[in-house]
Amino acid sequence: MSTEQSEDGPGRVEPLRVALLGCGVVGTAVVRRLLSHADDYASRVGRPLQIVGIAVRTEGVDRSDVGVDVDLFTTDAASLVARADIVIELMGGIEPARTLILSALEHGAAVVTANKALMAEDGPTLHEAARRAGVDLFYEAAVAGAIPLVRPLVESLAGDKVHRITGIVNGTTNYVLDQMDRAGADFDEALKQAQALGYAEADPTADIESHDAAAKAAILASLAFHTRVSASQVHREGITAVTREDVREARELDCVIKPLAICERIEDASGAVAVSARVYPAMVPRTHPLASVHDAFNAVFIEAAAAGELMFYGQGAGGDPTASAVLGDVIAAARHAVTGGRSPGESTYADLPVLPLDSVQTRYHISLDVADLPGVLAGIAAVFSEHGVSLESVRQRLVSGGEGEQRANLVVVTHRAPDAALSATVEALAADPAVHRLRSVIRVEGGL
Repeated sequence: MSTEQSEDGPGRVEPLRVALLGCGVVGTAVVRRLLSHADDYASRVGRPLQIVGIAVRTEGVDRSDVGVDVDLFTTDAASLVARADIVIELMGGIEPARTLILSALEHGAAVVTANKALMAEDGPTLHEAARRAGVDLFYEAAVAGAIPLVRPLVESLAGDKVHRITGIVNGTTNYVLDQMDRAGADFDEALKQAQALGYAEADPTADIESHDAAAKAAILASLAFHTRVSASQVHREGITAVTREDVREARELDCVIKPLAICERIEDASGAVAVSARVYPAMVPRTHPLASVHDAFNAVFIEAAAAGELMFYGQGAGGDPTASAVLGDVIAAARHAVTGGRSPGESTYADLPVLPLDSVQTRYHISLDVADLPGVLAGIAAVFSEHGVSLESVRQRLVSGGEGEQRANLVVVTHRAPDAALSATVEALAADPAVHRLRSVIRVEGGL
Protein backbone atom coordinates (compact mmCIF):
# COMPACT_ATOMS: atom_id res chain seq x y z
CA MET A 1 0.00 0.00 0.00
CA SER A 2 1.55 3.28 -1.05
CA THR A 3 1.59 6.52 0.92
CA GLU A 4 -1.43 8.65 0.10
CA GLN A 5 -2.15 12.35 0.57
CA SER A 6 -5.11 13.30 2.72
CA GLU A 7 -7.91 15.48 1.45
CA ASP A 8 -7.35 17.66 4.51
CA GLY A 9 -4.43 19.40 2.81
CA PRO A 10 -1.16 18.95 0.96
CA GLY A 11 1.63 17.23 2.83
CA ARG A 12 -0.69 15.45 5.26
CA VAL A 13 -0.10 11.69 5.30
CA GLU A 14 -3.19 9.52 5.16
CA PRO A 15 -3.38 7.33 8.29
CA LEU A 16 -3.64 3.57 8.21
CA ARG A 17 -7.08 2.51 9.42
CA VAL A 18 -7.00 0.08 12.34
CA ALA A 19 -10.04 -1.93 13.47
CA LEU A 20 -10.26 -3.98 16.67
CA LEU A 21 -12.46 -7.00 17.16
CA GLY A 22 -12.93 -7.37 20.90
CA CYS A 23 -12.15 -5.03 23.75
CA GLY A 24 -11.42 -7.12 26.81
CA VAL A 25 -8.30 -6.91 28.95
CA VAL A 26 -5.91 -7.27 26.01
CA GLY A 27 -7.97 -5.14 23.64
CA THR A 28 -8.14 -2.31 26.16
CA ALA A 29 -4.36 -2.46 26.64
CA VAL A 30 -3.85 -2.36 22.86
CA VAL A 31 -6.11 0.69 22.46
CA ARG A 32 -4.41 2.57 25.26
CA ARG A 33 -0.97 1.96 23.80
CA LEU A 34 -2.09 2.90 20.30
CA LEU A 35 -3.26 6.23 21.73
CA SER A 36 -0.42 6.95 24.15
CA HIS A 37 2.33 5.94 21.70
CA ALA A 38 0.72 7.34 18.57
CA ASP A 39 3.61 9.64 17.64
CA ASP A 40 6.24 6.94 18.19
CA TYR A 41 4.30 4.43 16.11
CA ALA A 42 3.78 6.94 13.30
CA SER A 43 7.54 7.59 13.24
CA ARG A 44 8.34 3.88 13.17
CA VAL A 45 5.81 3.11 10.45
CA GLY A 46 5.91 6.23 8.28
CA ARG A 47 2.17 6.82 8.58
CA PRO A 48 -0.16 7.38 11.55
CA LEU A 49 -2.29 4.53 12.88
CA GLN A 50 -5.92 5.56 13.33
CA ILE A 51 -8.49 3.49 15.20
CA VAL A 52 -11.61 3.53 13.03
CA GLY A 53 -13.75 1.20 15.10
CA ILE A 54 -13.91 -1.35 17.90
CA ALA A 55 -16.32 -4.26 17.51
CA VAL A 56 -17.98 -5.49 20.72
CA ARG A 57 -20.64 -8.11 21.36
CA THR A 58 -23.01 -5.95 23.41
CA GLU A 59 -24.18 -2.39 23.19
CA GLY A 60 -24.74 -0.11 26.16
CA VAL A 61 -21.79 -1.26 28.28
CA ASP A 62 -19.86 1.55 29.96
CA ARG A 63 -16.47 1.58 28.27
CA SER A 64 -15.39 5.07 29.23
CA ASP A 65 -12.22 3.68 30.80
CA VAL A 66 -10.91 2.60 27.38
CA GLY A 67 -10.17 6.20 26.44
CA VAL A 68 -11.74 6.49 22.99
CA ASP A 69 -14.84 8.16 21.61
CA VAL A 70 -17.87 6.01 22.42
CA ASP A 71 -18.98 6.36 18.80
CA LEU A 72 -16.11 4.07 17.79
CA PHE A 73 -17.78 1.10 19.46
CA THR A 74 -19.99 -0.99 17.20
CA THR A 75 -21.68 -4.36 17.13
CA ASP A 76 -21.46 -4.44 13.32
CA ALA A 77 -18.10 -6.20 13.05
CA ALA A 78 -18.73 -7.29 9.46
CA SER A 79 -18.97 -3.70 8.19
CA LEU A 80 -16.01 -2.63 10.30
CA VAL A 81 -13.53 -5.14 8.85
CA ALA A 82 -14.50 -4.08 5.32
CA ARG A 83 -13.18 -0.54 5.86
CA ALA A 84 -9.89 -1.21 7.67
CA ASP A 85 -6.29 -1.54 6.53
CA ILE A 86 -5.30 -3.59 9.60
CA VAL A 87 -7.69 -5.73 11.63
CA ILE A 88 -6.72 -6.84 15.15
CA GLU A 89 -8.74 -9.89 16.22
CA LEU A 90 -8.93 -10.34 20.00
CA MET A 91 -12.35 -11.97 20.32
CA GLY A 92 -11.09 -15.51 20.77
CA GLY A 93 -12.99 -18.69 19.93
CA ILE A 94 -13.65 -20.13 16.51
CA GLU A 95 -16.73 -18.26 15.30
CA PRO A 96 -17.43 -15.51 14.45
CA ALA A 97 -13.67 -14.83 14.57
CA ARG A 98 -12.89 -17.10 11.60
CA THR A 99 -15.56 -15.57 9.36
CA LEU A 100 -14.52 -12.03 10.26
CA ILE A 101 -10.82 -12.72 9.67
CA LEU A 102 -11.54 -14.29 6.29
CA SER A 103 -13.69 -11.29 5.37
CA ALA A 104 -10.94 -8.88 6.43
CA LEU A 105 -8.37 -10.73 4.33
CA GLU A 106 -10.67 -10.82 1.32
CA HIS A 107 -11.12 -7.04 1.62
CA GLY A 108 -7.33 -6.60 1.55
CA ALA A 109 -6.73 -5.89 5.22
CA ALA A 110 -3.75 -7.30 7.10
CA VAL A 111 -4.79 -9.34 10.14
CA VAL A 112 -3.16 -9.58 13.55
CA THR A 113 -4.66 -12.19 15.86
CA ALA A 114 -4.00 -13.65 19.30
CA ASN A 115 -6.44 -16.51 18.68
CA LYS A 116 -4.52 -19.70 19.44
CA ALA A 117 -7.59 -21.95 19.24
CA LEU A 118 -8.46 -20.76 15.75
CA MET A 119 -4.87 -20.86 14.46
CA ALA A 120 -4.46 -24.40 15.79
CA GLU A 121 -7.76 -25.61 14.34
CA ASP A 122 -7.89 -23.84 11.00
CA GLY A 123 -4.59 -22.03 10.46
CA PRO A 124 -4.15 -23.47 6.93
CA THR A 125 -7.41 -21.88 5.75
CA LEU A 126 -6.39 -18.47 7.11
CA HIS A 127 -2.88 -18.73 5.66
CA GLU A 128 -4.28 -19.62 2.25
CA ALA A 129 -6.71 -16.70 2.35
CA ALA A 130 -3.88 -14.33 3.27
CA ARG A 131 -1.75 -15.74 0.43
CA ARG A 132 -4.51 -15.27 -2.13
CA ALA A 133 -5.13 -11.69 -0.98
CA GLY A 134 -1.41 -10.90 -0.80
CA VAL A 135 -1.68 -9.50 2.73
CA ASP A 136 -0.19 -10.22 6.14
CA LEU A 137 -1.39 -12.68 8.75
CA PHE A 138 0.46 -12.31 12.05
CA TYR A 139 -0.15 -14.24 15.29
CA GLU A 140 2.82 -13.77 17.64
CA ALA A 141 0.52 -13.27 20.65
CA ALA A 142 -1.22 -16.61 20.07
CA VAL A 143 1.56 -18.68 21.63
CA ALA A 144 3.15 -17.20 24.74
CA GLY A 145 2.00 -13.66 25.41
CA ALA A 146 4.90 -11.22 25.39
CA ILE A 147 7.51 -13.89 24.62
CA PRO A 148 8.66 -13.72 20.98
CA LEU A 149 8.47 -17.25 19.60
CA VAL A 150 6.70 -17.20 16.26
CA ARG A 151 9.08 -14.76 14.59
CA PRO A 152 12.26 -16.47 15.89
CA LEU A 153 11.00 -19.85 14.61
CA VAL A 154 9.87 -18.48 11.25
CA GLU A 155 12.71 -16.04 10.60
CA SER A 156 15.66 -16.24 13.01
CA LEU A 157 15.91 -20.04 12.84
CA ALA A 158 14.91 -20.33 9.18
CA GLY A 159 18.43 -21.50 8.31
CA ASP A 160 18.58 -24.08 11.09
CA LYS A 161 16.90 -27.39 11.92
CA VAL A 162 14.87 -27.48 15.13
CA HIS A 163 15.01 -30.84 16.88
CA ARG A 164 12.89 -30.26 19.95
CA ILE A 165 10.83 -27.65 21.77
CA THR A 166 10.07 -28.11 25.46
CA GLY A 167 8.08 -25.38 27.10
CA ILE A 168 5.81 -24.09 29.82
CA VAL A 169 3.22 -22.25 27.75
CA ASN A 170 0.34 -21.89 30.20
CA GLY A 171 0.79 -19.60 33.19
CA THR A 172 -2.22 -20.87 35.12
CA THR A 173 -1.05 -24.47 35.29
CA ASN A 174 2.50 -23.41 36.08
CA TYR A 175 1.24 -21.26 38.96
CA VAL A 176 -0.86 -24.11 40.39
CA LEU A 177 1.96 -26.67 40.26
CA ASP A 178 4.47 -24.11 41.55
CA GLN A 179 2.28 -23.43 44.58
CA MET A 180 1.94 -27.15 45.20
CA ASP A 181 5.72 -27.48 45.14
CA ARG A 182 6.86 -24.33 46.96
CA ALA A 183 3.96 -23.69 49.34
CA GLY A 184 2.76 -27.24 49.93
CA ALA A 185 -0.75 -26.41 48.69
CA ASP A 186 -3.06 -29.09 47.38
CA PHE A 187 -4.50 -28.79 43.88
CA ASP A 188 -7.84 -27.20 44.80
CA GLU A 189 -6.22 -24.67 47.12
CA ALA A 190 -3.65 -23.64 44.53
CA LEU A 191 -6.32 -23.29 41.83
CA LYS A 192 -8.42 -21.02 44.04
CA GLN A 193 -5.36 -18.84 44.60
CA ALA A 194 -4.81 -18.66 40.84
CA GLN A 195 -8.43 -17.58 40.35
CA ALA A 196 -8.19 -14.96 43.09
CA LEU A 197 -5.10 -13.47 41.40
CA GLY A 198 -6.75 -13.42 37.98
CA TYR A 199 -4.48 -16.11 36.52
CA ALA A 200 -7.37 -18.56 36.11
CA GLU A 201 -10.89 -18.01 34.81
CA ALA A 202 -14.00 -18.83 36.81
CA ASP A 203 -14.20 -21.88 34.53
CA PRO A 204 -10.54 -22.96 34.34
CA THR A 205 -11.15 -26.02 32.15
CA ALA A 206 -9.22 -24.75 29.12
CA ASP A 207 -6.14 -24.28 31.28
CA ILE A 208 -6.14 -27.15 33.75
CA GLU A 209 -7.22 -29.72 31.14
CA SER A 210 -4.45 -28.39 28.83
CA HIS A 211 -6.65 -27.39 25.87
CA ASP A 212 -4.88 -24.02 25.83
CA ALA A 213 -1.42 -25.60 25.90
CA ALA A 214 -2.36 -28.14 23.22
CA ALA A 215 -3.38 -25.37 20.81
CA LYS A 216 -0.07 -23.60 21.40
CA ALA A 217 1.88 -26.84 20.95
CA ALA A 218 0.14 -27.40 17.61
CA ILE A 219 1.20 -23.95 16.42
CA LEU A 220 4.80 -24.39 17.61
CA ALA A 221 5.14 -27.85 16.04
CA SER A 222 3.72 -26.60 12.74
CA LEU A 223 6.22 -23.76 12.63
CA ALA A 224 9.26 -25.69 13.84
CA PHE A 225 8.86 -28.76 11.65
CA HIS A 226 7.26 -27.27 8.49
CA THR A 227 4.35 -29.66 8.92
CA ARG A 228 0.68 -29.04 9.56
CA VAL A 229 -0.13 -30.14 13.10
CA SER A 230 -3.64 -29.56 14.45
CA ALA A 231 -4.67 -29.40 18.10
CA SER A 232 -6.49 -32.73 17.68
CA GLN A 233 -3.13 -34.37 16.85
CA VAL A 234 -1.55 -33.17 20.09
CA HIS A 235 -1.68 -35.68 22.94
CA ARG A 236 -3.21 -33.83 25.87
CA GLU A 237 -3.30 -34.55 29.59
CA GLY A 238 -4.39 -32.02 32.20
CA ILE A 239 -2.91 -31.42 35.63
CA THR A 240 -5.98 -32.28 37.72
CA ALA A 241 -4.62 -35.71 38.69
CA VAL A 242 -1.39 -34.32 40.21
CA THR A 243 -1.40 -34.81 43.97
CA ARG A 244 0.66 -33.70 46.94
CA GLU A 245 2.10 -37.20 46.95
CA ASP A 246 3.29 -36.78 43.35
CA VAL A 247 4.93 -33.49 44.32
CA ARG A 248 6.61 -35.13 47.32
CA GLU A 249 7.84 -38.02 45.19
CA ALA A 250 9.32 -35.52 42.74
CA ARG A 251 11.04 -33.61 45.52
CA GLU A 252 12.67 -36.80 46.79
CA LEU A 253 14.25 -37.21 43.36
CA ASP A 254 15.32 -33.55 43.37
CA CYS A 255 12.72 -32.87 40.68
CA VAL A 256 9.74 -30.58 40.23
CA ILE A 257 6.53 -31.25 38.32
CA LYS A 258 5.97 -28.84 35.44
CA PRO A 259 3.18 -28.55 32.82
CA LEU A 260 5.15 -29.26 29.66
CA ALA A 261 4.42 -28.83 25.99
CA ILE A 262 6.83 -30.98 23.97
CA CYS A 263 7.24 -30.81 20.20
CA GLU A 264 9.83 -33.20 18.86
CA ARG A 265 11.35 -34.23 15.55
CA ILE A 266 11.95 -37.99 15.74
CA GLU A 267 14.14 -40.10 13.49
CA ASP A 268 14.11 -43.88 13.80
CA ALA A 269 16.89 -46.37 13.07
CA SER A 270 15.84 -46.63 9.41
CA GLY A 271 16.10 -42.86 8.94
CA ALA A 272 12.33 -42.26 8.79
CA VAL A 273 11.41 -38.89 10.29
CA ALA A 274 8.19 -37.99 12.11
CA VAL A 275 6.84 -35.41 14.55
CA SER A 276 5.41 -35.69 18.05
CA ALA A 277 3.45 -33.01 19.87
CA ARG A 278 2.20 -33.59 23.40
CA VAL A 279 1.28 -31.77 26.61
CA TYR A 280 1.26 -33.27 30.07
CA PRO A 281 2.65 -32.74 33.58
CA ALA A 282 6.10 -34.26 33.99
CA MET A 283 8.93 -34.45 36.48
CA VAL A 284 11.86 -32.22 35.57
CA PRO A 285 15.21 -32.17 37.41
CA ARG A 286 15.67 -29.01 39.45
CA THR A 287 18.88 -28.42 37.52
CA HIS A 288 16.93 -27.99 34.27
CA PRO A 289 16.30 -24.36 33.20
CA LEU A 290 12.53 -24.92 33.12
CA ALA A 291 12.51 -25.98 36.77
CA SER A 292 13.24 -22.42 37.86
CA VAL A 293 10.22 -20.93 36.04
CA HIS A 294 7.91 -19.86 38.87
CA ASP A 295 4.45 -18.35 39.38
CA ALA A 296 2.52 -17.65 36.15
CA PHE A 297 5.57 -17.15 33.94
CA ASN A 298 6.17 -19.02 30.70
CA ALA A 299 9.41 -20.33 29.22
CA VAL A 300 10.27 -22.25 26.08
CA PHE A 301 13.45 -24.26 25.58
CA ILE A 302 14.46 -24.83 21.93
CA GLU A 303 17.10 -27.29 20.75
CA ALA A 304 18.40 -26.70 17.22
CA ALA A 305 21.15 -28.29 15.14
CA ALA A 306 23.37 -25.22 14.71
CA ALA A 307 22.11 -22.75 17.32
CA GLY A 308 22.17 -25.35 20.09
CA GLU A 309 20.05 -24.65 23.15
CA LEU A 310 17.97 -21.46 23.33
CA MET A 311 15.58 -20.37 26.06
CA PHE A 312 12.82 -17.77 25.86
CA TYR A 313 11.35 -16.57 29.16
CA GLY A 314 8.76 -14.01 30.20
CA GLN A 315 5.14 -13.23 30.95
CA GLY A 316 2.86 -15.46 28.96
CA ALA A 317 -0.42 -13.67 29.62
CA GLY A 318 -1.97 -10.44 30.87
CA GLY A 319 -3.14 -7.27 29.18
CA ASP A 320 0.06 -5.30 28.73
CA PRO A 321 2.41 -8.25 27.98
CA THR A 322 0.06 -9.67 25.34
CA ALA A 323 -0.56 -6.19 23.93
CA SER A 324 3.19 -5.88 23.43
CA ALA A 325 3.18 -8.91 21.12
CA VAL A 326 0.03 -7.76 19.32
CA LEU A 327 1.44 -4.30 18.66
CA GLY A 328 4.75 -5.72 17.46
CA ASP A 329 2.73 -7.50 14.76
CA VAL A 330 0.69 -4.37 14.05
CA ILE A 331 3.86 -2.32 13.47
CA ALA A 332 5.25 -5.01 11.16
CA ALA A 333 2.01 -5.13 9.15
CA ALA A 334 1.87 -1.34 8.99
CA ARG A 335 5.45 -1.10 7.73
CA HIS A 336 4.64 -3.59 4.99
CA ALA A 337 1.62 -1.50 4.04
CA VAL A 338 3.86 1.54 3.65
CA THR A 339 7.05 0.12 2.15
CA GLY A 340 5.89 -3.18 0.63
CA GLY A 341 6.56 -6.79 1.53
CA ARG A 342 4.52 -9.23 3.56
CA SER A 343 4.82 -11.77 6.34
CA PRO A 344 6.21 -15.24 5.62
CA GLY A 345 3.41 -17.58 4.67
CA GLU A 346 2.75 -21.07 5.93
CA SER A 347 5.64 -23.50 5.40
CA THR A 348 4.52 -27.14 5.13
CA TYR A 349 7.03 -28.55 2.66
CA ALA A 350 8.25 -31.27 5.07
CA ASP A 351 4.76 -32.77 5.52
CA LEU A 352 5.99 -35.18 8.19
CA PRO A 353 3.71 -37.77 9.81
CA VAL A 354 2.51 -36.94 13.32
CA LEU A 355 3.03 -39.84 15.71
CA PRO A 356 0.49 -40.86 18.36
CA LEU A 357 1.88 -40.88 21.89
CA ASP A 358 1.90 -44.70 21.95
CA SER A 359 4.78 -44.68 19.46
CA VAL A 360 6.83 -42.01 21.23
CA GLN A 361 9.74 -42.90 23.52
CA THR A 362 9.11 -41.57 27.04
CA ARG A 363 10.13 -42.38 30.62
CA TYR A 364 7.96 -43.09 33.65
CA HIS A 365 8.31 -42.56 37.38
CA ILE A 366 6.20 -45.17 39.17
CA SER A 367 5.67 -45.40 42.92
CA LEU A 368 3.85 -48.48 44.22
CA ASP A 369 3.26 -50.26 47.51
CA VAL A 370 3.82 -54.02 47.46
CA ALA A 371 3.84 -56.88 49.91
CA ASP A 372 7.22 -57.14 51.63
CA LEU A 373 7.72 -60.80 50.84
CA PRO A 374 10.48 -62.84 49.19
CA GLY A 375 10.18 -62.92 45.40
CA VAL A 376 7.88 -59.87 45.10
CA LEU A 377 10.59 -57.55 43.81
CA ALA A 378 11.67 -60.14 41.26
CA GLY A 379 8.05 -60.53 40.15
CA ILE A 380 7.66 -56.76 39.71
CA ALA A 381 10.87 -56.63 37.68
CA ALA A 382 9.53 -59.45 35.53
CA VAL A 383 6.42 -57.39 34.69
CA PHE A 384 8.62 -54.63 33.32
CA SER A 385 10.74 -57.13 31.42
CA GLU A 386 7.68 -58.79 29.84
CA HIS A 387 6.72 -55.45 28.31
CA GLY A 388 10.21 -54.63 27.08
CA VAL A 389 10.79 -51.84 29.63
CA SER A 390 14.17 -51.60 31.33
CA LEU A 391 14.70 -49.99 34.71
CA GLU A 392 17.04 -47.10 35.32
CA SER A 393 16.69 -47.05 39.10
CA VAL A 394 14.74 -48.75 41.88
CA ARG A 395 14.43 -47.48 45.44
CA GLN A 396 12.79 -49.46 48.20
CA ARG A 397 11.67 -48.49 51.69
CA LEU A 398 9.51 -50.19 54.28
CA VAL A 399 6.04 -48.76 54.99
CA SER A 400 3.38 -49.91 57.42
CA GLY A 401 0.50 -52.00 56.07
CA GLY A 402 -2.91 -52.82 57.41
CA GLU A 403 -3.27 -55.10 60.44
CA GLY A 404 0.45 -55.09 61.04
CA GLU A 405 1.31 -56.35 57.58
CA GLN A 406 4.72 -55.18 56.43
CA ARG A 407 4.81 -53.55 53.03
CA ALA A 408 7.46 -52.00 50.84
CA ASN A 409 7.23 -48.89 48.75
CA LEU A 410 9.04 -49.20 45.42
CA VAL A 411 9.97 -46.14 43.40
CA VAL A 412 10.94 -47.05 39.86
CA VAL A 413 12.31 -44.79 37.14
CA THR A 414 12.37 -46.43 33.73
CA HIS A 415 14.64 -45.99 30.77
CA ARG A 416 13.06 -44.58 27.62
CA ALA A 417 10.56 -46.93 26.01
CA PRO A 418 7.51 -46.64 23.75
CA ASP A 419 4.72 -45.03 25.74
CA ALA A 420 2.42 -47.89 24.78
CA ALA A 421 4.76 -50.37 26.51
CA LEU A 422 4.98 -48.20 29.59
CA SER A 423 1.19 -47.81 29.80
CA ALA A 424 0.73 -51.57 29.40
CA THR A 425 3.26 -52.12 32.19
CA VAL A 426 1.29 -49.85 34.54
CA GLU A 427 -1.94 -51.71 33.73
CA ALA A 428 -0.27 -55.03 34.48
CA LEU A 429 1.14 -53.73 37.76
CA ALA A 430 -2.29 -52.46 38.82
CA ALA A 431 -3.69 -55.98 38.28
CA ASP A 432 -0.83 -57.78 40.06
CA PRO A 433 -2.03 -59.26 43.41
CA ALA A 434 1.31 -58.38 45.02
CA VAL A 435 0.69 -54.66 44.36
CA HIS A 436 -1.46 -53.04 47.03
CA ARG A 437 -1.49 -49.53 45.58
CA LEU A 438 -0.11 -47.49 42.72
CA ARG A 439 0.81 -44.27 44.49
CA SER A 440 2.11 -42.22 41.59
CA VAL A 441 2.57 -42.61 37.84
CA ILE A 442 4.07 -39.61 36.05
CA ARG A 443 6.37 -39.07 33.11
CA VAL A 444 9.95 -37.87 33.44
CA GLU A 445 11.54 -35.36 31.06
CA GLY A 446 14.88 -33.59 30.89
CA GLY A 447 17.06 -36.32 32.36
CA LEU A 448 17.76 -37.13 36.02
